[in-house]
Amino acid sequence: MATSNIPILETQRLVLRGPEAEDYSAFKATFASYRSRFMGGPLNPYETWMLYAAEIGHWNIRGYGMWMIHDKETDETYGMAGGWKPAQWPEAELAWIIWPVAAGNGYALEATHAARKYFYNRLGWEGAVSYLDPKNLDSIRLAERLGAVKDPEAASVDGNDVVYRHPSPQKLRSSQIGDAIEMEISHYSNPMFKPKGYALD
Repeated sequence: MATSNIPILETQRLVLRGPEAEDYSAFKATFASYRSRFMGGPLNPYETWMLYAAEIGHWNIRGYGMWMIHDKETDETYGMAGGWKPAQWPEAELAWIIWPVAAGNGYALEATHAARKYFYNRLGWEGAVSYLDPKNLDSIRLAERLGAVKDPEAASVDGNDVVYRHPSPQKLRSSQIGDAIEMEISHYSNPMFKPKGYALD
């Protein structure tokens, strides 16, 4: 699947598009930084290049992958969100990463919620998991805000992660989880909204 054929998703504030060559510099800077410590980083330039190539190639191999998150008005990139299932991964994962300068604005919540809806409604996924470092409290909080719960029975990737299981499509439809997520996203879209306390993504 060429990157031009990757579906484009739109939300209230964001456009999710396939990763392109011009997006690499922000990706490289983030994965060379301390922010990537929970995703195998910081990485050297060769490792970062190989990972970015894998992000693009994943779409061709699996038919889904990670979208680049763009601001709808400015086209600035904020991070990535989408699906991820390398070889040996037990299950398809919902994953995300936000560039350090864009953290705390709810972009990961908004983008990952849109990606999950696409996978459920268009690709027929019956569920998903997120493999998280147990020390990555920001991502654990985000998974919980998306309605995911810790699944101690799920297979781990390498024994060092915790697995959060996302609600099924049926559970999302029959509960208030989806409405709560939409409400939180609408708050972040309000320029007058200033969340108190620790910034969450």
